[in-house]
Amino acid sequence: MGENPQSRVRLRPVDLARPHGLSTQAVRNYEEAGILPAAERTGSGYRTYTPLHARALDTFLALVPGHGHARATGIMRAVNRGAADEAFLLIDESHAQLLDDRRTLRAVESALRDLGPDAAESAPHASPAATFIGPLADRLSIRPATLRKWEDAGLVSPRRDPLTGYRVYGEADVRDARLVHQLRRGGYLLEQIAPLIDQVRAAGGLAPLEAALGDWHSRLSARGRALLAGAAELDTYLLELGPSDAAR
Repeated sequence: MGENPQSRVRLRPVDLARPHGLSTQAVRNYEEAGILPAAERTGSGYRTYTPLHARALDTFLALVPGHGHARATGIMRAVNRGAADEAFLLIDESHAQLLDDRRTLRAVESALRDLGPDAAESAPHASPAATFIGPLADRLSIRPATLRKWEDAGLVSPRRDPLTGYRVYGEADVRDARLVHQLRRGGYLLEQIAPLIDQVRAAGGLAPLEAALGDWHSRLSARGRALLAGAAELDTYLLELGPSDAAR
């Protein structure tokens, strides 16, 4: 393959940084992290970049909104060392996570639709589904300390066994814990969840969560669109790298 004419164009760190509002140190940090290919050096030790480096930076910044900083970094590192299949695996993981989050949202909506007006009034100690902190934490794939934190925040209110002092989670508590867990996965903070749980307990209905669920839908759609935008930039970058660099 002949030399790419763009490889003869020389850019300074500031030329890459300025269009994105970055510092030149950020550009150097991205190179050191493997997000950008290694730059050539002048005789006096200054870094010189090419349009390919600018494309790499464009690609990384386009990947971040959909994949997050850490995974976008992993994708670029893999591509730049010629391990495209490793990059594709990371991309697949992001899509799988988005699909899982969409299923979680549907589960939240389904759970809330199933909440009857009497659900918030069910007595924890009367429920045949009563459980303890360890089994409930295992069921939700969280640590018992997380449930205790939610209790401190007023999001779950297990009763205490009068003989052992152990926390006992009844049906309503399990419902609240499930809702908190799903909303946390949706990106909501504990202080944002607390009033929703209070209203669900009081009203036993969907109304308090309608706005939150709508926002969650919007954010998942934005992530999906960001994944598409990042893929388009990455495809262009791979084409510029060429098969010998990108498909080893």
